[in-house]
Amino acid sequence: MSIKEGERALPRPPREQEEGSSREALYRAPALDKGLDILELLASRSDALTRAEIVKELGRGASEIYRMLERLVARGYVYRSAEGDRFALSMKMFVLAQHHQPIRRLTSRAMPLMDRFAEESGQSCHLVMRERDQAVVVANAAASADWVFTVRVGTTIDLLSTGSGQLLLAFQDPQAKAELLFRWRDTEKAATFAGLEAQLAAYREAAFRIDESQQIFGVNDISVPILSAERHALAVLTCPHIRRTASAQPDVGHTLVLLQKMAKALSLQ
Repeated sequence: MSIKEGERALPRPPREQEEGSSREALYRAPALDKGLDILELLASRSDALTRAEIVKELGRGASEIYRMLERLVARGYVYRSAEGDRFALSMKMFVLAQHHQPIRRLTSRAMPLMDRFAEESGQSCHLVMRERDQAVVVANAAASADWVFTVRVGTTIDLLSTGSGQLLLAFQDPQAKAELLFRWRDTEKAATFAGLEAQLAAYREAAFRIDESQQIFGVNDISVPILSAERHALAVLTCPHIRRTASAQPDVGHTLVLLQKMAKALSLQ
């Protein structure tokens, strides 16, 4: 077909652009797109949103947003406020990310440093990460002495009654705190958490925790956080410090310094 005089041919899009557009149209998944839109919106906001606000922000129908929100709440990716009218992102995607390569890189980076710490201090240590409303020991290192105390990898520990757990709570981000309080509402854990808040603030100010173990007599737990760039806890390093009668070893203060040096090397600056 010839182009008449005075008319201009519209430029054709590049071939790869045409192919990309056709592929996008071919593999569209509207339901998935709606779910991802909601997750991305909630991730961009520090405050919880009402369903009406989500509908307005996304420009979608109220009924389709309602159905998708209910599924995201049921699967644990979004949580509903105690009043039932606001929605916010849960920590489930954060937990999934813990199984991703960057988290494995943290443990692989930590292990040589933990082994060196155990050799220098004569004490064991373990690395703890949070998972929902508890924490898990993901790595440990033991001194070469005949008498040592270690916590087994894979051990789940309570956030409220352990040194590692309390330091994770002290350095949690606001979203994590909101999620915990939502899950613990009207329970004994909520009351315990409220009673600990002043103490947690002191740990955050000091950037470490030293206290007698609440699980084992004669052990002083020394805990320090591994921090993100925003100063939220990625993990916690804990040394269950024990005193031996027959050998010289670093005291609690010196052990703390060694632990802090290791945590600084692993934190994101």
